[in-house]
Amino acid sequence: QVQLVGSGGGLVQAGGSLRLSCAASGSIVNITAMGWYRQAPGKQREMVALITSSGSTAYADSVKGRFTISRDNAKNAVYLQMNSLKPEDTAIYYCYAQTKLYVGVYKNYDYWGQGTQVTVSS
Repeated sequence: QVQLVGSGGGLVQAGGSLRLSCAASGSIVNITAMGWYRQAPGKQREMVALITSSGSTAYADSVKGRFTISRDNAKNAVYLQMNSLKPEDTAIYYCYAQTKLYVGVYKNYDYWGQGTQVTVSS
């Protein structure tokens, strides 16, 4: 089991910046990737940014060049620096972690944080 606690959301004007943080605890040795998803009202949850245990990153096209994901393995934490925020970035942001365990076969497990609200005003 992995527990995730996210923080750092808030209200910001368009063009501003926010930094989200997420701390992992529990069976962190099995984590293969961490990142952030978001869900806006009336929309499906979507991937924002991911970072693997080896440091590879992936971003949604809508945030490339504006958001940067980073990871501090010593603190078991992942961060999302969000710059040049737009009103369409308004959503609840969820910290995410994936673990990989051998249970006869290798199986992936997904974990979610409680969500943090990001609101960008125009």
